[in-house]
Amino acid sequence: MKKAIIGKKVGMTQIFTETGAVIPVTVIECGPCAVVQKKTADKEGYDAIQLGFQELAERKATKPIKGHFKKAQITCKKHLKEFRLEDISGYNVGDTVTADIFAEGDAVDVTGITKGHGYSGVIKRWGHHRLEMSHGTGPVHREVGSIGANSSPSRIFKNKKMAGQYGNEQVTALNLKVVKIAADKNIIAVKGAVPGPKGGIVFIRDSVKA
Repeated sequence: MKKAIIGKKVGMTQIFTETGAVIPVTVIECGPCAVVQKKTADKEGYDAIQLGFQELAERKATKPIKGHFKKAQITCKKHLKEFRLEDISGYNVGDTVTADIFAEGDAVDVTGITKGHGYSGVIKRWGHHRLEMSHGTGPVHREVGSIGANSSPSRIFKNKKMAGQYGNEQVTALNLKVVKIAADKNIIAVKGAVPGPKGGIVFIRDSVKA
């Protein structure tokens, strides 16, 4: 990983090419992010930078958070994220990282928290089909059905697809193409969908597959 930034998912739209092709894109507001901390292999054992995104009122920050930003001489930020980079020599505490670190055509990985759907059944969570609607099935058309084996092994195997918490988990969309950049507005458009709802925080880094 050589470059990274924190962003906010704005939503999805379409971009039309000169040939008339339609490209579905996700619009992401990237930065500006402040370099809050710089970690080196000599001191911490690895190279990384910590970025801060979106202003946070000082009255809403705890004393440790205030001290952390005061040491960096930066105003308090709402979101912090550490990125391990191959080369951090070009970054210093207090620097600002903006969307123009990426270019059109770059491949990026986008990490976010998916939409939470709460406790969901097997049809919604795993795409199971319902039971027959014929007579005799009873009021159990959306239930999971048989989940156990016989007297041997007399237990339910692990990782059985059952009802439970659906969504609200960290997911990374890999190798997405940067279609367009509006550096003056700190906006980038990425081909395809990225995890999370509108307004959700996402972490963008150059793709490991690039």
